[in-house]
Amino acid sequence: MVSCGNPEVEQDALMTRRPKFDKSKECVKCKINTGNIVIRHAVYCKECFFSLVSTKFRRSLEPSVNPDPDQPRRKALKASGNLLLACSGGLGSTVLLDLVQRSYFSNHPEPNRDNSKLRGGKDHPRNAAVWKKAAVCYVEPCSAFPGMIDRTEDVRRFVDKYSKFQFIPLRVEDAFSNDWWVRTGGESIPTDLGMNFANEDLLLSSLNDNIKLSPASRLQRYIASLPTKTAIPTAIQNLTRLLLLHTAKAMDSSHLLLGTSLTSLSISLISSIAQGGGFVVKEEVQEQWVPMPSAIPGDQKHPVLRIIRPLRDIGIKECAIWAWWNGIVVPGREEYPVGRQSISILTKDFIMGLERDFPSTVSTIARTCGKLSPKGGTDGVCILCGRPVQRHIQVWKAQISMRSLSGTTNQPQLPGSLTPHLCYPCHTTLTSRSSRGTTVKSEESDLVPLPVWVNSRLYQLDESWGQVKMSGNDMRDSIADFLLEE
Repeated sequence: MVSCGNPEVEQDALMTRRPKFDKSKECVKCKINTGNIVIRHAVYCKECFFSLVSTKFRRSLEPSVNPDPDQPRRKALKASGNLLLACSGGLGSTVLLDLVQRSYFSNHPEPNRDNSKLRGGKDHPRNAAVWKKAAVCYVEPCSAFPGMIDRTEDVRRFVDKYSKFQFIPLRVEDAFSNDWWVRTGGESIPTDLGMNFANEDLLLSSLNDNIKLSPASRLQRYIASLPTKTAIPTAIQNLTRLLLLHTAKAMDSSHLLLGTSLTSLSISLISSIAQGGGFVVKEEVQEQWVPMPSAIPGDQKHPVLRIIRPLRDIGIKECAIWAWWNGIVVPGREEYPVGRQSISILTKDFIMGLERDFPSTVSTIARTCGKLSPKGGTDGVCILCGRPVQRHIQVWKAQISMRSLSGTTNQPQLPGSLTPHLCYPCHTTLTSRSSRGTTVKSEESDLVPLPVWVNSRLYQLDESWGQVKMSGNDMRDSIADFLLEE
């Protein structure tokens, strides 16, 4: 053992420096070259590093490419639809776009290029397109927070370097735009609905038609009505996710790829569980989304959309080195100005500290959460986030929640309530109160607008969801059978 005495008197008193490498400086894979990077105490050279990242990327993506997962994929990969990549402008999504380009689109035959040099010829299965069409979708969130920088053009210039991909710019306020909803194949909504944050029932009612709000104003009212700082980034994340899903459905995509690295995945898993999303922890890793049936006559049935995170085995350090050695300029993304006290920000600081001091722990979080499975069945999907709803979750929450100090707990749900259609984390996001207290007004003028897919689904359910003000003629017609003739 090493003594910890006085270093001025005893020569052996100094603590030995912790070795940077576990064994040697040689690459653990090729055993020849000197290492250039250390990944979880393992040394890799530059050539082996590129091979390592590409292998991890393909191993996470290719088992889900073919429509039949059990189909042999050694000779050919062929998806049933198109491909949509989500780009946030951050490190993970930019590295994902580069990997997809290099792996699946660099060898495709082009009309203005000599295709005779393709390996195996232009008709070889390895040179066939895996997806018929590929696009990159960017959702700009600056309208949610005044003062944020619009980075749409920065992302556009970056995506333009990859000519095989179409660029689709969206804005987060499109979630409240009826025009965007119609363009993606949705049915036009006759009347906008709003919810009341006065109590946990989230009562629904029609918004005043005389007040015309822009989609950006609706978004800002929605964000301003959220009860806690934690709810704001969670709500924007849900809106962005649903915008991507419906855009992928509109372009007949079979796969939606997200640039979530191993580090980001661990942050999402812990943050989701802390906010009540333990039942859908498997969906944070990989999920399949089935679009809701449309009420438009003749609308075709859309295939199942697979949401995949191909970088889930690649840490943020590997992504940074890949971008550095390949000369990729990351456009960057703006941080939400919600302070440092939200659960997502605190979780990120904690996981990033683990990544720096104990890198193996971060991968353990993702592997452990990947082994979890939900207990109990489901009651459909959430009308707000589109993820499974745990069976009898509202009954369970009514039993453990204190609604009032003097009232009873078992109260029936009102017919015009949004609560029965929400999953536990979404209901908690909209109704949980800060320890410092939050005042929510209940006047009709303060009704909070709903996203367009929520409005559309409520109309499809054909429920008596709220109170609609009727004109004098409509009221007379409704009771005409009970009036006496004069």
